[in-house]
This record gives sequence, structure tokens and C-alpha cells, in this order.
Amino acid sequence: MKPLVSVTGLHRSHGPVAAVDGVDLRVDAGEVVALLGPNGAGKTTLTNCLIGLLEPHAGTVTVLDGSPRRAAVRRRVGVVQQDVGFPTTLRVGEVVAGAAIRVGRDVAAATEALDDVGLTALAGQRAARLSGGEQRRLQLAMALVADPRLLILDEPTEGLDVGGRRAFWRTLA
Repeated sequence: MKPLVSVTGLHRSHGPVAAVDGVDLRVDAGEVVALLGPNGAGKTTLTNCLIGLLEPHAGTVTVLDGSPRRAAVRRRVGVVQQDVGFPTTLRVGEVVAGAAIRVGRDVAAATEALDDVGLTALAGQRAARLSGGEQRRLQLAMALVADPRLLILDEPTEGLDVGGRRAFWRTLA
């Protein structure tokens, strides 16, 4: 069986600093993998290569049997990034509905995703006005609405209080 993620000899630098230097990684279906390390260890750089935001300077990255820079691959990957801003004019429900449409799902999938993360009551509120924890849950709803084959989370509980962290992980369980 082919892995969901295959990284071989990945190198990526930011100027003179090697952020990722010779990483090999394989993730098979059903596995949960956590990247742990201190700030500046290259976790976000690796994540950005996995989701197609950065290209490797050397090595290969294959996600769902293709390049993570291809739209067809990206539509099958749910992502919660470390930092995301939301349009000031869009409401929570509109943001998730737009995410559903971008991956070819029915707008009705947004209602279920909002319910899954506990944001149904805030569907009519402007997304930019959410608290930090609510914004993290909105990001998770956007990732889950795609019904992804692979879910990639970059420090998903950063800024959440203890209750928010527990709720976040319960949603994923």
C-alpha cells in the first residue's frame, strides 16, 4: 500500500539557515504522527512543504500519490495552519461554505462541520471578530468540511485555553 505522505531527503533553507536538512518521513493510512521540537526546529517549514506552500530545495515530497502543489491533491488534504487571517466581511458560515465549494462539496456540508466544532451558534458572526480559540475551531471546520483523506495540523491548539484544547481534540477523536 502506498503511503499518504512520503518525504525523502528534504532540504529547505531560509537564506543561509537550513530550516529542514535531510528529513525522511513516511505516513501510512490510519497513522497519527506528531512532529515535536523546539521553536525554529523546522516543523512549520516541513508542514508548509507538505501542503504545497513551499517547494523543497532538495529531496522529494509526495502527498496522496502526487505533488502537494497540485490543486487535485490539495483538495483532498485538510489543513489547520499556525497563522490564518479571515476576511473582515465574511461571516463564519460563509467562510466554511466557501471552503466546501472550493473542494467540490455541497454547501450543506458546512452546517455539519460547524456543528462538529461547536460554532453553529456563531455562523452569522463575522469571522474576523472571533476570539483566538473560536478562530482555531473555524480553521478546523474549514479543514473537516473537505472530508479529507489526510489532515495536517500545525500547532492547532496554540492560544487555546485548557477547555478549548480538550474540545478540539475531542472533535478529532
